[in-house]
Amino acid sequence: MNANTAMPPVFPLSAIDGQPALVQALLLAAIEPLLGGVLIQGPRGTAKSTAARALADVLAPAPFVSLPLGASIEHVMGSLDLSKALASHEVAFAPGLIAKAHEGVLYVDEINLLPDAIVDVLLDVAASGINHIERDGISHSHAARFVLIGTMNPEEGMLRPQLLDRLGLCVQLSNAQDPQLRSRIVKARLQFDLNPQGFVQAHAAQQQEIRTRLQQARARSRDATQLPWSDAVHEAVAQQCIAAQVDGLRADLVMLRAARALAAWQNSPTITPAHVTEVAPLVLQHRSAEPRQPAPSSPATKPAPSSKPPSQPDFHPSEANSASQRKHLDPPANQSSAPAAPPPSQQNLNQPPPGWGQAQPVSTTSFDASQADAMAQAAMEALAAKKARAPGRSN
Repeated sequence: MNANTAMPPVFPLSAIDGQPALVQALLLAAIEPLLGGVLIQGPRGTAKSTAARALADVLAPAPFVSLPLGASIEHVMGSLDLSKALASHEVAFAPGLIAKAHEGVLYVDEINLLPDAIVDVLLDVAASGINHIERDGISHSHAARFVLIGTMNPEEGMLRPQLLDRLGLCVQLSNAQDPQLRSRIVKARLQFDLNPQGFVQAHAAQQQEIRTRLQQARARSRDATQLPWSDAVHEAVAQQCIAAQVDGLRADLVMLRAARALAAWQNSPTITPAHVTEVAPLVLQHRSAEPRQPAPSSPATKPAPSSKPPSQPDFHPSEANSASQRKHLDPPANQSSAPAAPPPSQQNLNQPPPGWGQAQPVSTTSFDASQADAMAQAAMEALAAKKARAPGRSN
């Protein structure tokens, strides 16, 4: 098997069109692994997996590991090497997917459908860079620095807020609505599918530029003597997080690290509040609190005003029943039936209809006594004849 067959061409990161926020978030996470990864939300077919593979390509040589939904916790973290344990009674560690993703990209499609226990492990390792295993008689630790990329479709369910907060950056993708943009994206994909080698070669210069800038930015980010945080940057971060009503201080830390990574990518001599403003949407997308006040309703959906005065207490069905029943049991002398209900268009659907819970009158018809006796006699004769015709009845 040759190298071209083993490593098929990957769609270039520089050729991804129409998703600048996605590309920026991936590059920032690659520059600063302590960000905790990237969550990509969006519908199907918006280049989520394509961008993840493209990031691993510019980090090359770097592994790209895809975590399947059916993976067990042992498969992810690593466990006892059963082959050595059975063959030579040796206690040895068998690496998992986390170990295989070291210095590369760990991609989790539909991360919201993973068990919470596995998501907890992934986030812990992505934030600390170390995988600790204490299970099956194994006590082992190893370095695990990788870019965690998780995708999800919000229509299929959300992650718990505690897990969302631990994912560093979040990108909300949407379908391309510009006809020209959609045409460019489709044309580029068709060209890549028809001639992958030629397409990659056409973007080789841009890919090399990204690799070079990424290596330089990662080196600057690891250097503690460069890119210090000023008080103006801290104040800008605090204002952004307070305005978004986030819980805790994790958002502040992530925003500072993201701003530093952006300054390193742009080869800026210092971190400025402008860097904070640029990365704030990526940090706060999944952390912002829900609006305190509901949005005003449109005229078409505005509920009908209640006829109850503001000072009137809430409606209690039990009290209404007793009052209405007393009124029905003692009706006025000239009233023979309950008042007619208003038409449906005039009823307030938030309240029970008039007369709800009351005993309703039953209409009756007068019969002549002799006529009633004749009808009863005819019914008895019909019942006797039916019994006589029943099968199995002796005569």
